[in-house]
Amino acid sequence: MVRRIGIIGVGEIGRALVEGLFAHDDDAAPEVFLSPRGARTAAELAGRYPRVHVCADNQEVADRAELLIVAVRRADREEALAGLRVSDDKVVVNVMAGVRTDELRRTLITGAPVVRAIPLPTVRARQSVTVTHPSHPATDAFFDLLGGALPVADEAAFDVFSTLTGTLTTHLAYLATLTSWAAGHGIPADDAERYVRGLFQGIGRALGDDNRTLRQLAADHETPKGNNERIRTTWFDDGNADALGKALDGLLDDLH
Repeated sequence: MVRRIGIIGVGEIGRALVEGLFAHDDDAAPEVFLSPRGARTAAELAGRYPRVHVCADNQEVADRAELLIVAVRRADREEALAGLRVSDDKVVVNVMAGVRTDELRRTLITGAPVVRAIPLPTVRARQSVTVTHPSHPATDAFFDLLGGALPVADEAAFDVFSTLTGTLTTHLAYLATLTSWAAGHGIPADDAERYVRGLFQGIGRALGDDNRTLRQLAADHETPKGNNERIRTTWFDDGNADALGKALDGLLDDLH
């Protein structure tokens, strides 16, 4: 297992990766070296975990790490990575959405292996499957520790999974819309939100049943001519599904 992890860009995903590594207070967890970007978060993590260190600059992170995770925002990448040099004996993990491997390799001027990955915030609870490309023993082992690695064959497949990731906040906005609708019918907003959260947390647990497909789960949660079937067929009709597909296609085209 890799013993020294470096993270450049300590935002939500960087924080989640660190918290996931130490979720079980595992004495075998690696040392983690953080960039000074996101100074408050980096300092807070270093204060919580003895094996987490804040470095003076990004170059020190790259020099001390065996596995280097680049997690800055896409718009900030030129400023954050300017002048950075990564030796060929490292493994670089690129978690920047929309930044392809050849572009990052040119920026870093490195011959090191570069692996793209899509970690989600749920890695902090070690409950997230992380899509990667290409497969690499070090990154597969790292993400297996955090909930599982899902290596895919090429960047085209990786872009499809990246597109799916872009639907997360849409799902949350859907839940917020349900809550607002209930509040509009006189339900106290706090009660409506509590109920909607509980309703869909229950469905979330059902997703852990790998023996049933998503379509089977949907069928199991509705009765013929029942309430669930009515909403599914009147609101989420063919036109709605087609509009969603077109939105996904548009995002996928931009990621190529």
